[in-house]
Amino acid sequence: MIEEKPEEEVDLDARNQDFIAYEQVEKKQDYRLAEAEGEERFDEDYRIKVCDMSGLLAGDPKASADFVQELGTAMRDIGFAILTGHGVAAETYKQAEQSVARVFCEPSQGEKMRFRAARFGAINQGYFPIEETSDIHPDLVEGWVFCRRAFAMGSDQVPVEKFWPAAEYEAAFRPMMQAHEKLFLPIMQSVLSFLGVDPQLYDEKLRDTNFALRLNYYPPLTPEQAASGKGRLLGHEDVTLFTMLPAPSSEGLQVLNRENFSWVRVQAPPGSIILNTGDYMQRISNDLLPSTTHRVSQPRESAGSTQARISFPTNVYLREDEMLEVLPGLGEPKYAPIKAINFHTRTTAKYYGDDYSVDE
Repeated sequence: MIEEKPEEEVDLDARNQDFIAYEQVEKKQDYRLAEAEGEERFDEDYRIKVCDMSGLLAGDPKASADFVQELGTAMRDIGFAILTGHGVAAETYKQAEQSVARVFCEPSQGEKMRFRAARFGAINQGYFPIEETSDIHPDLVEGWVFCRRAFAMGSDQVPVEKFWPAAEYEAAFRPMMQAHEKLFLPIMQSVLSFLGVDPQLYDEKLRDTNFALRLNYYPPLTPEQAASGKGRLLGHEDVTLFTMLPAPSSEGLQVLNRENFSWVRVQAPPGSIILNTGDYMQRISNDLLPSTTHRVSQPRESAGSTQARISFPTNVYLREDEMLEVLPGLGEPKYAPIKAINFHTRTTAKYYGDDYSVDE
């Protein structure tokens, strides 16, 4: 089990550059982990690109080519895109959102603590109490991470009760994860096509690859929390190949535009998927596709503080024994090949302590 830092060691004014020694890709941006009222720049006019997948999934050559260019340009420019026409039913997301609330609110705190997060392989999996999602900042969120092994999918299955307080919770999320897994290859093939690389290069790497469903439950804020200066989720970059986030029904997600270092409030239509690149993608793309900074801020309206906020992103990784290498044809590699488990744990040691890192 990962030990959290004593509260007195947490710095509410901490900046990402305080932890730059842990990063495995170049990150020149400098930002405060939690939103500082009155000290941030916002670009209220910027809109994340909406990319329609329907033609790609239908096999339309013209629509596919258009999607590749739109997605790749968005990934290159800001690292985020909004996917529509992806084929996942809106009802699937509605049921998942309702199930997130059940997972966090129905079991007792003692029952949830039976599943306290611990590292398995590269990923810290299990339950995170509020203000304990990392060692470096007291986020106002409860989290729960379920990787592939927590689902009744594939041949190598473990009893789901080992990971879930009740088997019915796993059954509630499995259809969404099966639908998301069908999108892994079309998304990656499109990114590779944009980069001028063989689009099938990662097909085998992504077949039955590891993923993590992260459930985030942001409870209503107490007056003390609302006035504390703490963020709902600290500014960070995902240590993933890419992340798929069904559009939340509550505001709060903000993205850092590295072109002008202003924050963008993400507005995505219901039923869409917010897609972003992570550290794995920045590494293999030789910095062409940035791992983009984002965070969840406190509500702008006081009424929002009295309501819970829910999100449930799917993080897509490579298997732990896969090698991360700069893709062919992208110039002189800036990074040496590295095994995924080493890459991942060296980076996330900033959240969980130096002992978290695996060095082989």
